Formats: sequence, C-alpha cells, structure tokens
Amino acid sequence: MNLLVGAGWGAEAEQAERRLSVAEYRDKMKAGWVGQMVGVAWGAPTEFRFRDQIIPPEAVPKWRPQMVNDAFNQDDLYVEMTFLRTLEQYGLDVSIRQAGIDFANTRYPLWCANRAGRNNLRRGIAPPDSSHPKFNRCPNDIDYQIEADYSGLIAPGMPQWAVALGEKFGRLMNYGDGMYAGQFIGAMYAEAFFTENIEKIIETALQAIPAQSQYAEMVRDMLAWYRENPDDWEKTWQKCQKKYREDPEYQKASNGGIDCKINGAYVLMGLLYGQRDIEKTILISMRCGQDSDCNPSSAAGVLFTSIGFSKLPEPYRAVDETRQFLHTPYTFPALMEVCEKLARHIVQREGGRMERDSSAQEVFVIPVKTPTPSKLELSWDPGPIAGSRFTPEEMEKIDMTLEKVFQRDFAPGWNIRDCGDQMDPGLHDSWGGKKRVFVTHPLDRKTGCTIWRKVHLPADQKTRLRLTVGHHPQGDWLLVVQVDGKSILEKLIGPQTATKGWTTVEVDLSAYAGKEVLLELVNQPTGWQNEAAYWAEIALEHN
Repeated sequence: MNLLVGAGWGAEAEQAERRLSVAEYRDKMKAGWVGQMVGVAWGAPTEFRFRDQIIPPEAVPKWRPQMVNDAFNQDDLYVEMTFLRTLEQYGLDVSIRQAGIDFANTRYPLWCANRAGRNNLRRGIAPPDSSHPKFNRCPNDIDYQIEADYSGLIAPGMPQWAVALGEKFGRLMNYGDGMYAGQFIGAMYAEAFFTENIEKIIETALQAIPAQSQYAEMVRDMLAWYRENPDDWEKTWQKCQKKYREDPEYQKASNGGIDCKINGAYVLMGLLYGQRDIEKTILISMRCGQDSDCNPSSAAGVLFTSIGFSKLPEPYRAVDETRQFLHTPYTFPALMEVCEKLARHIVQREGGRMERDSSAQEVFVIPVKTPTPSKLELSWDPGPIAGSRFTPEEMEKIDMTLEKVFQRDFAPGWNIRDCGDQMDPGLHDSWGGKKRVFVTHPLDRKTGCTIWRKVHLPADQKTRLRLTVGHHPQGDWLLVVQVDGKSILEKLIGPQTATKGWTTVEVDLSAYAGKEVLLELVNQPTGWQNEAAYWAEIALEHN
C-alpha cells in the first residue's frame, strides 16, 4: 500500500503523509536494483560503439535471463555500493571528508570524472574541491548520474535525501550539472515507490535540482518534445542531437558523448517512449547510443522500482542471490538488508514513523516534503574553490596515495616526489602493450618528477640499473639519472630514441661499489607537451 493521506498536493502538501508497507518497500527496492542489473547487462555489448547515431535494430543484443548476473561485475553497481558501505559504517551523518577517504581507498578501475575526482582525493585535495573544475577537467561527465540510484532506493518518497546525498557523494567527483544529474536520478527513484505515472515521476524529480541549470532545461525539453511527438522517439532523438550535441552553448565543460545531459536525455527517452513496457524502455534508451549500457540501467531501475519485483516477468528475475557484487561485501540479500536499515533511519530522521496496519504488518509513514535544490553552479563558470585539503592525519588513512601505491605495488624500496597531476599519473594495468605501467609527470615547467632511493651497493658485485621507459606518442621527456646529486646520464625519451614507444636504458653503477648512494631518476620536462613518463621496469641487478 502506498496511499497519500492528509492534505492534497500544492501549498498544503507539506503536511501530507504517505504510507508504504515495509513489504512493498522491500519488493520495489529489490526491483530497483534488479532493473539496474538488467539494463546494464543488456546494453553492455553496445557501450560507446555507437556515437551520435541510433543503434540499428539488428545490432541490439538478445536478452537471455542469465545475463542479469553479468552485472555483478559492473561498475554501475559496485561504485554506488561504496557509498552505501560508507553510510552503513559511519551513519547518515558521515562527513564528506570521510566519504572522500573511503572513495580514495577503492581499488577498482575508474574513468572520467570518477577517476579525476579519486586522483584528486589521493593527492590530498579534499572534497568539495576534488570535483571543482579547477582540479577536475570533466565535472559534467555522467559518473554520479549512473551511481545515484542508491540515494532514492534508501529514501522512498523523500527526494531531499537524493539532494543531500548528492552533496555528500556526488560532489566527490562531479560539479554543477554533473551533480544535479545524480540528484535528479535519485529523486526519480524516490518518487517511483509511490506512482506508476512516468511523467509525474520526472516532474516530481525535477523539483530536486536548480531550475536554471542546463540539466533541468534538458528535462523540460524532453517532456515537451515527448508531448509534441508521443509516437516518434527518433524525431525527439534528432532534436536532442541538434541541441545537446551540436549547439556549442550546451557543450561548455562537456566531455563529448559522456556528458550527463545527452545521456540523461536518453534515460528519459526510454522512460517516456517506453510507456512502461520493460523491453521497449530498455531498448529505446540503449538504441539512443553513447553510454548505451548505463542509460538503460538508469531507466530500467526507475521503471522496475515502480513495478516491484513480485510483478516482474520471469525473464528478468533470475538473480543469483548467493553471488557477491565485485569489490563489495554485498550479496543480494545483504544489499537489501543494508538498504532497509538505512531507509528506516531516514524515515525517522525526516519526521516519519513506523506503524502497524490492521494485519500487523509494518508500515512506513512518510511526510511529504518539497525538496530544496542545491545552489546553482556552472561548470564553465565555477565559483571559488573552498581551499579544502586533507590533514596529515587524514592522509594517513588513505592507503592509495600515489606515493604509497608506487612504493607498495610498483617499485618497493623506491620513493617518488614532485609528481604533477597532468596526464593521469599513477599505476595503470596496461599501457602501450605492456602490463603494470606507472605514469609520472613533471610538477611544473622547471621541476621534474623524481623517483629516488638510498641504497648500499655491494662491494664484491657489479651493479647495473635497468630501466624500461616509454613516452606519449605525441611527446617526449628527458630522463636524468643522478647519483648523490650528480648527473651520470641524460637521455631524451621520445619517438627518435624509443622503438614502438619503449626503450631499455642500462646504467653501470660499478664505480660506486661498496658505497651507500642516493639514486634519483628524474622525469624532466622539455617543451611542456605530453611529457608524461611511462615506467614499465625499475630494477637494480647485481652480478
């Protein structure tokens, strides 16, 4: 049951209450997670294979029930569970700084705004600055939009929590429209517990984000264009393409096809034109292209929440409830348990309560409140930074700083200093055909990034320093090897000296046998263009 009682909609709605049985909450919340899984698994083979074009019907994968379990390894699911875990461990009042520490300590691969935000956190740039456009070049990317589902699934009928949790977790990596996108998605989930009317779900969620934002403008456009052409989604797709892909006014601070506005439009395309048909909703969101697994995941999550798991057709219910989501402690039952636990706390925090109905079943009594959006921010014209930095004590809690990863996971015994933040420094699983490559970048035009260690060289053996280093295809850098501050080798690492992007450099250290020396390997800038250094091997060999 999900009845609205008390005052009607409008000015008096603040005094209204809505009732949702705990059993129905569980059913719909479970469906919301399953919808995400179905959408992302179904669309995964098409992801970013079709850019700025509608996916032809013959390229659409066929659904098989067991495909839903492919989503256990999808970042669409496990990243947002990081945020759930933080809430579970520290409670609803957890600080944004603790949220940032937890996100910084994740070990899974990330891309776009997520990666930029996490790299900033690991470098000591605390939130909210970790997402500020001064430090993050992709603040309007889709990232929090695809990770905000949890915020509505734990706050049925309470869109203000989608706003508040966006300010706590979405601000780790996104700014302006990028954060509003996730707040909007979360607010749609919150409303989907209480209505099956897709337009009403969208209109209600629209109240949760700044009306003057470009994201809100996109939502209003989608509603208007749907009403103008309710039977022709491809015509609306063309309007989206013209305005949100081709008009420079809507490409400011955009990172191309990963921008939240165009992909958010595709989520709404599926919801509106799908007309509550599961397959139609997913396939339209998918066929719009671009991030064509994330978008149907969001659309299906909202739709499934409004339907409920018990009412889903059998082909979408084959979830392996014994399996654990990658990079998380959660199986499906454990996920449901933590969501319900948080939902109970949020209801109480919002001034709601628990009651028993005539059959002694538990019921959430939830106050109806109009959300207050976050303040308007423009990623292309951002406000001032907060100047937020982690304290030394907080940095000790971050296990994945550049320095710690370098020492622990790449080159034990060596240290690193003065590494700049350009060109995505850090440990990469692979680059340029080699596995486990560490990327560095000079700190500035004069200061190189230095890898160093003090080492005692054996007196009775010859020691050789062996380096395998690479360069960016459109750049070069100067490798400087120093012993006790004196340069013993300088070599340009670039297209002329590195075959297929890589070269091996060997340095004889026999002259220092029996001594303790300071070895320094410097990634020195040359012309300040693509000057990252790629390190595949750093080794001392004795014979």
